[in-house]
Amino acid sequence: QVQLVESGGGLVQAGGSLRLSCAASRNIFSINTMGWYRQAPGKQRELVAAITSGGSTNYADSVKGRFTISRDNAKYTVYLQMNSLKPEDTAVYYCNLGGRVIISWGQGTQVTVSS
Repeated sequence: QVQLVESGGGLVQAGGSLRLSCAASRNIFSINTMGWYRQAPGKQRELVAAITSGGSTNYADSVKGRFTISRDNAKYTVYLQMNSLKPEDTAVYYCNLGGRVIISWGQGTQVTVSS
């Protein structure tokens, strides 16, 4: 059964914005830190942002100041607001648990930033 469904990706010009959403299963969302990851072709998947159940956030240096992660526990949804996008941000973006435990990956959502 699908537990993570990402959406909101697309093609955007450099400097533009996108907002990604991740709908998670009720049984895994509320008590866990959630994270957004990305993977570009030929590169390793990396964690770009995480948010605890209490709302504390952490960001990779490459996105700090440009991306904002948030969550709506009532809707079992985590968001990633991406501003000032750069071509280097082009990747497939995935959500998952943000700690040591990872569950099955969803399909992800493609973000492509062009110039």
